[in-house]
Amino acid sequence: MEREIPNLKTEQVNEETIRLDRMSALEIVRAMNREDRTVPEAVAQVLPQVARTIDRMEETIRNGGRIFYIGAGTSGRLGILDASECPPTFSTPPGLVTGLIAGGDQAIRSAVEGAEDSAEQGAEDLKAHAFTPSDFLVGLAASGRTPYVRGALVHARKLGAGTAAVTANPGSPVGAEAEIAIEVDTGPEVLMGSTRLKAGTAQKMILNMLSTGTMVRLGKIHRNLMVDLQPTNEKLRDRAIRIVELSTGVSGQQAADVLKRCGGDPKTAIVSILARCGPEEAKARLQRAGGRVGDAVAEPE
Repeated sequence: MEREIPNLKTEQVNEETIRLDRMSALEIVRAMNREDRTVPEAVAQVLPQVARTIDRMEETIRNGGRIFYIGAGTSGRLGILDASECPPTFSTPPGLVTGLIAGGDQAIRSAVEGAEDSAEQGAEDLKAHAFTPSDFLVGLAASGRTPYVRGALVHARKLGAGTAAVTANPGSPVGAEAEIAIEVDTGPEVLMGSTRLKAGTAQKMILNMLSTGTMVRLGKIHRNLMVDLQPTNEKLRDRAIRIVELSTGVSGQQAADVLKRCGGDPKTAIVSILARCGPEEAKARLQRAGGRVGDAVAEPE
């Protein structure tokens, strides 16, 4: 398998940055910025696959399953980053979206050498989290050949679970193991083989789409407002007030007062104001509407 590595697109020498070591600081950042501008267009080529994955993730959660991201190095850290933002942004319960990294939690801060080379460990880490056929796995591997990720995908598919893979090398072994292959052709890196750069940027963009798109489909968003956020600090408490203001047209003070009566929950406060009902009735409406604010407000009297 090691002989595959020199043939990967992400391992090729980028002729545009062949003089990188002779460049000034401004020339370096201009070269990097020029290369980075190619990433959104590369991601645009795989949007249908991203959308299919969102549909599968929504279906998984609606049916009581969980979402797992798994990766090594930068890929694993990006998955953990995206998963960790779901509870405060969308009020998802702990464990609904989980990020796993080769080498365990210590690998979040420091490299754990060789951890990515065990396909068996990828499967074992899923087993340790009681991964079931009802869950959905997103494998993250810039190279598209990481044994740890490939092993996890093989295990998930044997169980009958849904799977997707996000890689930066089209036609990869990891992509071949997934139900949906999201393979972005980001090309050679500014610094040969440093996939934390363009490949990592592409992965972050796709993860943003996967989590945000799924939560929109689940009714966690009203218009383009994060009405399911958890106001756990001053910034988020202020944002919650502004969200209620923008959604209802009431004053900031009125929004704050209703939010307080509704336990700090923007969704409940919005429905309470627009449907002219108390917090309990607002919660009941939201339950019947599957969490969608617009449907809860429009419910016939």
